[in-house]
Amino acid sequence: MSIEPRGFGRGPRPSRNVFGGPLEPCSVNPVTGFFRNGCCDTSADDIGSHTVCAVMTEEFLAFSKSRGNDLSTPAPAYGFAGLKPGDRWCLCAPRWQEAFEAGQAPRVVLRATHEGALEYCALADLKTHAIDLA
Repeated sequence: MSIEPRGFGRGPRPSRNVFGGPLEPCSVNPVTGFFRNGCCDTSADDIGSHTVCAVMTEEFLAFSKSRGNDLSTPAPAYGFAGLKPGDRWCLCAPRWQEAFEAGQAPRVVLRATHEGALEYCALADLKTHAIDLA
């Protein structure tokens, strides 16, 4: 089984965002994504569904840490500098949904959020936290 992301010329079709359009990059500084390609691409190997392009906040980072996923502490052995408020990160869709239900969900970039997130999150809920709706 291939671990290459769908899209970017490697899969049978380009990766799509929650609107059905081309998936836009989320962040290259810090570099994010299951494949560390800057995009919230996914594949069957991505059991966490790292598909929501989220903008980190102090509140969300504390929430995630309280749930056992410390995203703010650097882990140099893994080349991870730790996240800070304002950083964009491909967040696991189930974690975003959990934070949403707890009133702690971070803002999202819908055009950089993979359509696979819709398996866990309602588009209407993602839209209430969107930073890229005109």
